Amino acid sequence: MPPPPGAKKRVLLIGGQFTGNFCARELKKQFYVTVVDCKEYFEYTPGVLRAFVRPAHLDSLTFTLQPVYERKMGVKFIWGEVKELNGARKTASVKTMFSNNIDEIGFDYCIICSGCNFGPFKPMGESLWFPTVHEEARGHSDWKHIDERYLEGRRRHVLEEYHKLTDLNKKQATVLIVGAGFIGVEWATELEHFFPQLKITIIDFLPRCLGPLPDGAADYCSDYMAACGIKEFYNCKYDPKNPEFWKQIELPNGADEIYVCIGVKASNYFMPAETLSDKGPGGGGWIHFNKHLQVTQKPSLGGGVWADGTIFAVGDCNYGCIGEPGKWEMPPVPKISYPGEEQAYHACLNVMKLEKGQKSKLVTTWWPWGAGMFATSLGPHDACFVAAANENKNSGYMVNWWIPAALQKEIIETTKIDECRDRWIGILIWHFVHHTPVHLFGRGPWFV
Repeated sequence: MPPPPGAKKRVLLIGGQFTGNFCARELKKQFYVTVVDCKEYFEYTPGVLRAFVRPAHLDSLTFTLQPVYERKMGVKFIWGEVKELNGARKTASVKTMFSNNIDEIGFDYCIICSGCNFGPFKPMGESLWFPTVHEEARGHSDWKHIDERYLEGRRRHVLEEYHKLTDLNKKQATVLIVGAGFIGVEWATELEHFFPQLKITIIDFLPRCLGPLPDGAADYCSDYMAACGIKEFYNCKYDPKNPEFWKQIELPNGADEIYVCIGVKASNYFMPAETLSDKGPGGGGWIHFNKHLQVTQKPSLGGGVWADGTIFAVGDCNYGCIGEPGKWEMPPVPKISYPGEEQAYHACLNVMKLEKGQKSKLVTTWWPWGAGMFATSLGPHDACFVAAANENKNSGYMVNWWIPAALQKEIIETTKIDECRDRWIGILIWHFVHHTPVHLFGRGPWFV
């Protein structure tokens, strides 16, 4: 049922992690906000690798969502999975936890903050660094015996992996890490620090680690790994069924354990096909959007605004770019938390403008300067921090490294989680990061 005349309008947020959390805090005073998430907890994904090698760290990365959303923020939280989003009727079909029935939730505006999965070699995507929570993905999971929709299930998975690594360490086992981006490098160095008996090899299809980031950062990380005894092989395609591949990386008998740290996978199962890309990372399935972050139909269907422009897609769930190579309206944006929150801010502004009848004054999103910041851990006592990177290869500068960079990453992690828990210290520290009144850097307008 629609709200009565004069009542506040309803906003549905699909996903309660970084971007959903930001939108809820931004919109709670002007709208009735409902947040739906597949799992009962928030998890700070950028720091979760540390939890698998030091399980006690998981407690500092997670918190239960319902008390924060309902008791502190004053918005509604539903623990469940959106199975279908109907743009014409402005409803979402939700399968709530502990029920096999489907509930239908109406809304006036919707912001999709559902993120993505990782692991291109799994049908639905699956990896250690993101819990398996979608019903469709859980049916194909390698750990069906664990239900990571529960915080306790996530903790069980972390402990299970930790004990496996402990046994591998005792055996001085060989470990192959596929992918030398920042996830692969962080995982290799975390393993080396906490399980020093492991014999670790890292490979990548590119000519060096850290992909398109500047040479200074790549050289710093490579020197660290070499000093720790981590073997590196580049310009190397992962081909596990080929004996020559294993000889090339000096593991003729294969590896005792393999971790694939490459690629993202879309998890927009609830969206109609007309809004999803046919191509893109992980085989496509990303939500098409326009410069105002409104969901659109795919270009082959005309690319028109979907659902009257009242539904927005922000962060990792969307296609990530607008236009074509060489003719970009917005180049590809990295699938990391900062640009997702920046887009969430723009979408919230546009929801408020639509509600005021200012359709002609919608904010145009841009490639945010913070999308070029990457903090890569090298174990608990070393790291490197890159700023000012963009879509161009080798762009950016390594501006911080060693212990100061490791401390910087710890401060970011601690204060960001504090903000997401709706605590005042974190909010004070991070509020103006996205509510910047004057933009001195990046491609956005001077004033917003």
